[in-house]
Amino acid sequence: SRELDHFLAERGVRLIRPSYRNRTPHPGEPLLKAVRQLIESVNDTLKGQLDLEQHGGRTIEGVGVRIAQRLLALTAAIWHNRATGQPVTRSLTAYDH
Repeated sequence: SRELDHFLAERGVRLIRPSYRNRTPHPGEPLLKAVRQLIESVNDTLKGQLDLEQHGGRTIEGVGVRIAQRLLALTAAIWHNRATGQPVTRSLTAYDH
């Protein structure tokens, strides 16, 4: 809304988001499609390969630790796959036993 745009502008915040149909496009709006694809891909990987929806953490700290462990495992797998010349680098399937 205009009120939100004004509120953020007063505080020096520039929010890049899609504009409403009846308003002029925001600067940087064309970049959103590529960024959104990247974000959706990362979310899909986190949910699908790392089972982040079923993390099992009982506290905020526990959730953070479990997410960090899984991200570290994926990062190590990507590094290993690249270092050994595997055809698919962003997959944990080979390590899913």
